[in-house]
Amino acid sequence: MNQKGLLIIVSGPSGAGKGTLCKSLLKRDSSLIVSVSATTRLPRDGEVDGVSYHFYEKEDFLNRIEANGFLEYAKVYDNYYGTPKDFVIDHISRGENVLLEIDIQGAIQVKQKYPEGVFVFVLPPSMKTLRDRIVGRGSETPESLEKRMSCAMNEIESIRHYDYFVVNDQVEWATDQLQAILLAEKCRVRSDISEVVLKFKEEKQNVKSVD
Repeated sequence: MNQKGLLIIVSGPSGAGKGTLCKSLLKRDSSLIVSVSATTRLPRDGEVDGVSYHFYEKEDFLNRIEANGFLEYAKVYDNYYGTPKDFVIDHISRGENVLLEIDIQGAIQVKQKYPEGVFVFVLPPSMKTLRDRIVGRGSETPESLEKRMSCAMNEIESIRHYDYFVVNDQVEWATDQLQAILLAEKCRVRSDISEVVLKFKEEKQNVKSVD
């Protein structure tokens, strides 16, 4: 019985700690497949094609867009970034669970194309904590900080598009919650559960024949 895998989409405002949470989850569950993004930018030193990114020529990327080859994509300055659909669907069809860490705009695009995904929104414990985390990076001016905080508030309002939320106060506890979500989703009755029913029907026939 090869039950379809899950696509777990994790996103949230900048400073919520979604990257840290995903790394923590991957340490606990090595069976998770990380979705590798595609880009048209040139590889940087140390980056490996297919591991860091899938590096595509611009023409190839645009052709893939026309062929509906991405779950989501965006143009950032002069380069394109996106989530290749085939990579995700191939692993899911083999019963593997795929983890996709992405921004909120990208997650909403993914939901339009793959609504059966598991959408998890990562929240900071408070706006003060979020502000402190952003300030701690040491890369913001007072003006850019206020802009980020305003943007974060707008992003938090997008939580209505998600299935679950996790408050990332303590990473270990937040990871526990994320693992619990995955366990619950694996046990959910889904449209592809017919294989499970078929398995039990076959077993019933075998038991009957033995009697």
